[in-house]
Amino acid sequence: MRFFSYFNKFLQSHPSSAKLLVLSSISGGGLVAYADLPSDKEKPSLALEHEGTRKKRVLVLGTGWAGISFLKDLDISSYDVQVVSPRNYFAFTPLLPSVTCGTVEARSIVEPVRNIVKKRNGEVKFWEAECLKVDAVNKEVICRSYVNENLPGKNDFSLEYDYLVVAVGAQVNTFNTPGVSENCYFLKEVEDAQSIRRAVIDCFEKAVLPELTEEERRINLHFVIVGGGPTGVEFAAELHDFVHEDLVKIYPSVKDLVAISLIQSGDHILNTYDERISSFAEQKFQRDGIEVLTGHRVLSVSDRLIDVKAKSTGENVSIPHGMVVWSTGVGTRPVVKDFMEQIGQGNRKVLATDEWLRVKGCDDVYGLGDCTTVDQKKIMEDISAIFKAADKDNSGTLTIEEFKDVIEDVTIRYPQVELFLQNNHLSDITDLLKGVDGNEREEVDIEEFKLALANVDKQTKSLPATAQVAAQQGAYLARCFNMREKCKAEPEGPRKFRSGGRHEFRPFRYRHLGQFAPLGGEQAAAELPGDWVSVGHSTQWLWYSIYASKQVSWRTRYLVVGDWTRRFVFGRDSSRI
Repeated sequence: MRFFSYFNKFLQSHPSSAKLLVLSSISGGGLVAYADLPSDKEKPSLALEHEGTRKKRVLVLGTGWAGISFLKDLDISSYDVQVVSPRNYFAFTPLLPSVTCGTVEARSIVEPVRNIVKKRNGEVKFWEAECLKVDAVNKEVICRSYVNENLPGKNDFSLEYDYLVVAVGAQVNTFNTPGVSENCYFLKEVEDAQSIRRAVIDCFEKAVLPELTEEERRINLHFVIVGGGPTGVEFAAELHDFVHEDLVKIYPSVKDLVAISLIQSGDHILNTYDERISSFAEQKFQRDGIEVLTGHRVLSVSDRLIDVKAKSTGENVSIPHGMVVWSTGVGTRPVVKDFMEQIGQGNRKVLATDEWLRVKGCDDVYGLGDCTTVDQKKIMEDISAIFKAADKDNSGTLTIEEFKDVIEDVTIRYPQVELFLQNNHLSDITDLLKGVDGNEREEVDIEEFKLALANVDKQTKSLPATAQVAAQQGAYLARCFNMREKCKAEPEGPRKFRSGGRHEFRPFRYRHLGQFAPLGGEQAAAELPGDWVSVGHSTQWLWYSIYASKQVSWRTRYLVVGDWTRRFVFGRDSSRI
């Protein structure tokens, strides 16, 4: 054994003796030792060898609906997955209004990220930190941890990536209204809901203090909600139920002084819903005593007054308040704005992606959820290429049979076509080629073809910033990553009309599954596929079942149902904790 040790040292110290053959005969037996050591130039590069075998690094920013949906469906055995988020939990945000009034406890709607991403077929690395900057050129992100900065260790660090998934969500949009940031409560995070809950109780405790005038008590108990969208309406309904079912019993001296006002700049609340739902909600709020001020724009907010302007009369009004909850929309986070400047999207308000959720200008960066918008390609940009692909005999005219050959690819590549057919009650895309009299034409030329499809692109709409959209985008992108190698070999998407061949993947297509609007008093409104609208008590129970089933784990499902049961039996908790 000592011989082999000396022999190995000899070879290392004499590179010129790279190839040796040693033959030794001992006691009639034989031992052959052959060493073929390549020179430095011939040695394989360990770095290159490692580079060729290592998994691609997928870095996910954010643990909201989009990020968690992506991580849940991603086959992490094929990738080195890393996650960065300032929250180490996922929150079921549609129930945040319920948290504000104690109908549901905050801990019941959150699930630790490490529990969700814990999988058998690999490991997901998670860091609780905030992304400060994305360096698209060097393919790295700069992060900072805010976990107890007094603890030893660096707080700033950088991470490299091969693929980046930006799913950081959005922040509250104040529209630069003076005083909003300083004097309003927001309802975007779990911490916001907890702050609102404490503030509501504080308003009641302040109102029952001795030596206050009735006017001062009335002001303290005037709750103003700005924004007539789903979040603002649901919070107003929850607050009304909390006050009239629970708080008036323990604060009887001020029960007649409570007022709730909802301010909406548009003509109706819930204006993204069916008109029947919007009308029902306004009528119910009127019966419940909730004042709905539509057509009013907020000018400024102070600690005691909110100044609004009535659009119809132009009159400015100052409204005293005890607290204001601001729920008017979302804006872009600073890190996303900085990234947009880098990649030439500085003139846009939201990060733009293509139909495959790939950020425009960055092939290896993908965007999901509220921080992005899908920039759907217009069919009129490719109309000549589509006509040419369908006109196989180069006759200059297109028959119905020729058009049918590209119908499937057209409807997949341009989702607005299907939406146009639905909105115009057309059964088939070939109906677009019918004449004014409604009869099918045997042939159409290029100009007639363009005229038939001229209004299709007008149906293209930006997707709403909802949990439903974000979750579907995350699941779609995960499927694309899981099928990446297969689709490179065998593209499964629609044909490329301009350059020939096929796209690797089918474009993302959002499927609207309906939306709910809880309106208090165990009544809710629902807008479901198929133009079906449902309102009333039965819809509220449907809401309970759907929201329970959509919980991210059995633990949170059990806790949420338990909270609802507790509320029915014992009422809501009015403590300030």
